[in-house]
Amino acid sequence: MTEKKGRVFSGARPTGRQHLGNYLGAIKNYVALQDDYECIYCIVDLHALTTLETTENLRQNSYEMALDFLAAGIRPEETIIFIQSHVPEVTELHTILSMVTPLGKLTDLPTFKEKARQQPHNVNYGLVGYPVLMTADITLYKANIVPVGIDQAPHLEFAREVVRSFNYRYQTNVLIEPEMKSTELPKVIGIDGVQKMSKSLNNHIELAATPEETTQRVMQMVTDPQRQRRSDPGRPEVCNVFTFHKVFSPADMVAEIDVECRRAGIGCVECKQRMAANLNQHLEPFRQKRAEYARDPNYVWDVLRDGKERASKIAKQTMIEVRQAVGLP
Repeated sequence: MTEKKGRVFSGARPTGRQHLGNYLGAIKNYVALQDDYECIYCIVDLHALTTLETTENLRQNSYEMALDFLAAGIRPEETIIFIQSHVPEVTELHTILSMVTPLGKLTDLPTFKEKARQQPHNVNYGLVGYPVLMTADITLYKANIVPVGIDQAPHLEFAREVVRSFNYRYQTNVLIEPEMKSTELPKVIGIDGVQKMSKSLNNHIELAATPEETTQRVMQMVTDPQRQRRSDPGRPEVCNVFTFHKVFSPADMVAEIDVECRRAGIGCVECKQRMAANLNQHLEPFRQKRAEYARDPNYVWDVLRDGKERASKIAKQTMIEVRQAVGLP
């Protein structure tokens, strides 16, 4: 067995069924990291509470997300996958770390300012302390690698500062200062051709959609806005459909469409039809696995329960060391 390079931790909010943006931006990378790292993936339901006004679908959304992760290739026999709140030690560590965290640092973070603008009537303590809880997530499991995109880099640097402050104040090296593993997380544009793919904007394509539903969504995709007629030459470099072709279509087809679109040899309808066919072909193994797992819902909960037990062992040991370092009786 190949020796692993380190321990990876990453958390994702329980948003339910995942879409292509989630897959290309995170899940695909999660699956690949398993080959070289010991991986811990967490469904961060406590983080979700900072923005949710109702928790009616929280349990079901956690289940659907875990189901999609497993169908995409997360291997639970070697990777820990669990729900954040199922290991309560994270809230204790969060509290302890908050004692070494300057409030000004939290309110200066760009992500806090953005969230405060988005929900001005719900700027709760949890929203302010979100990065501290994220730091607790990472350090509780002694992860030394965190895969992040450029937009999350300030949060990880903040986590490193909190670890340094904790270790300095209590003269210890109990907590590991995590290293950032930069990931080229693509900004996946939705079918509107303008905004980032999002459920809230209804511009997404679900991984678990049927082939017919997927085709319908692809056919709704906005293409080159300057191409008004079939006879107009197109510009693949500004066409969102072509962006997806580069991910899901064979290289020779991508090259052909690039040429034919520019000389109006292929229309947008045919271009979308080819895209839909290739996307459906790519998603077929995922759909088969998902349907297989969904036939036994207990399997998914068993995986999450097993992940919780394995995560708990790490967390309990970490908290023993943290309490000793702080001097708590």
